[in-house]
Amino acid sequence: MKHKWFAGASLVLWLAGSSVYAAEAKPEKPIDVIEDNSFLIEEAYNQEPGVIQHIFSAAYTKSGRTHGWGFSFTQEWPVFSQDHQFSYTIPSYKLVDDGARVSGVGDVLLNYRYQLLYEADGKPALAPRFSLILPTGNRKKGTGNNVVGYQLNLPVSKKVSDSVGLNANLGATFLPHVKAPVGPSGNSEKKSLVSPSVGGSAIYALFPRFHLMLEWVGVSEQGFNDNGKRERSFLSTLSPGFRTAIVNEDKLQIVTGAAMPIGLNRKTDNLGAFLYLSIEHDLF
Repeated sequence: MKHKWFAGASLVLWLAGSSVYAAEAKPEKPIDVIEDNSFLIEEAYNQEPGVIQHIFSAAYTKSGRTHGWGFSFTQEWPVFSQDHQFSYTIPSYKLVDDGARVSGVGDVLLNYRYQLLYEADGKPALAPRFSLILPTGNRKKGTGNNVVGYQLNLPVSKKVSDSVGLNANLGATFLPHVKAPVGPSGNSEKKSLVSPSVGGSAIYALFPRFHLMLEWVGVSEQGFNDNGKRERSFLSTLSPGFRTAIVNEDKLQIVTGAAMPIGLNRKTDNLGAFLYLSIEHDLF
């Protein structure tokens, strides 16, 4: 487990380090080759000026006695230029937890991303993101944490050939003063939780409008046990999938895709399904 984490982190740091010398040249979009988000991994390309993107996703997971669907809607907006991007993410859930049905909205994320470096010949793109996590979910239902949280992520992307693109992420989620379950003493304390993450994806354009994808995400998730003590679990997910552009015009792009996330250890959710739809169009 440790060697997988080290290898993933080394890949991210190597890509990030190589970007220090990147020139700030605007990226050139290959003709008729779709550019879109990976499913579990961020790609380091902000929205172009005047272009808005709507992203819908649905993920089915099974973990122990809990199974069901998680849904997400994200909308991405450029702010004056491609350098700055604002987006928000609204998650929702429809689960069965030990026989009881659970549904509701999760914690909403407000995201700002800065295009620090543009991709150029031999150099990667770099776009760090900061997110504010709003406590819109319900802790009792398991759809939120009832605290304002923060998330940082560093996505790095590079097209290594006309048909192959690589992406790497390094990030962390910080939840301050989360209320722990009541322990043996009958008291419930508030403790901060920090969960670092690392991941990467490889995109292969089998055809200009049909891409094969392979993603991996590792999360060192911190939570509470039944006694109210903090504990850490390493979650490792491998996700093969594909995406395809059913519309790829100058002012409108519609991309659909699917993947099959696979938990690589006992702590990670079991075999599931991931569905994706992206609609990208000009603002005017």
